[in-house]
Amino acid sequence: MSTTAAFLLMAAMTIYAVFGGADFGAGFWDLVAGGTRRGARPRAVIDSSIAPVWEANHVWLVFCFVVLWTCFPDAYASITLTFFVPLTLAAAGIVLRGASFAFRKAVLRTNQRRAFGAVFAISSVVVPYCLGAVLGGIASGRVPAGGEAGDPWNSWVNPTSVVVGVLAVCVAAYLASVYLVWDAQRLGEGEMVTYFRRRAVGAAVVTGGVAAVGIIVIHGDADRVFHGLMTRALPLVLLSGVAGVTALWLLRHRPRRGARPAAMIAVASLMVAWGVAQWDYLIPDTLTVSEAAAPSGTIGAVLVAAGLAVLIIVPAFVLLYVLDQRSLLPEESAPEPSQARGSTPG
Repeated sequence: MSTTAAFLLMAAMTIYAVFGGADFGAGFWDLVAGGTRRGARPRAVIDSSIAPVWEANHVWLVFCFVVLWTCFPDAYASITLTFFVPLTLAAAGIVLRGASFAFRKAVLRTNQRRAFGAVFAISSVVVPYCLGAVLGGIASGRVPAGGEAGDPWNSWVNPTSVVVGVLAVCVAAYLASVYLVWDAQRLGEGEMVTYFRRRAVGAAVVTGGVAAVGIIVIHGDADRVFHGLMTRALPLVLLSGVAGVTALWLLRHRPRRGARPAAMIAVASLMVAWGVAQWDYLIPDTLTVSEAAAPSGTIGAVLVAAGLAVLIIVPAFVLLYVLDQRSLLPEESAPEPSQARGSTPG
């Protein structure tokens, strides 16, 4: 039963990486889009792409914490106590990011829109970096067992955490750029299709370079995970690479729906490879899945609730995404400052 709960946790983390990660990556491209005039069209595509779904995507992060807390309480205590600083930064970033995204559309002055846009974009980089740093700290065995707190700084300011944090930002940017190619085409923005396609290629190259550096770093700093990646998880690592290249090929020749599933497979395979590499340790070298498991009655209740969620909530998510991709949802937007009566130029 504890193994099933661990698989459920890994599935939720993977879904969050695939959907929530793309939201954060869109914020990265918002950050580097340029000034108000030059970045207007890319930001318009970004807003149209993430506005209907960004709140829903964070449900998976909440689900991850709930499953970890209820099914593996000792691991939850150790992880949250050890990574109090980066998790607090990530939580603050998620709140500020959402609020800024909403307020940016509501205010009329250009300088206010810039300020809220900057908070949204910077938070979109800080959050995936912090979450990646936490994963790096876990993978490198810097979390003690028994609900104890590890070093509050070295646990996430170390070579593995840094490289995994940077990799998380790069993967999010890559995933978002692939999604945005399709969204730009769906919105009839031919120039933006080329714009985001080029960024997808650049993000893929950078991500590959960071991943290569990461393998070297993990080899010296997270031996158990490195050994797992090079043995039992190697097929998943190779699948991730092949799927990533396939997505780029599809973008180059036919920027249609096939590129997005390929990019999703690339990211999902990478996430699952990490889980397989450190199995059956929930916290490498200190706590296994069976040792961290809550009583079977508690886990059983969580699994029943998860089954009900699959039947009730997942169809609602599917409907949301289908309506969004068919442009059947109302747009969440405010008039531009130049169009608003009585507005004051920034």
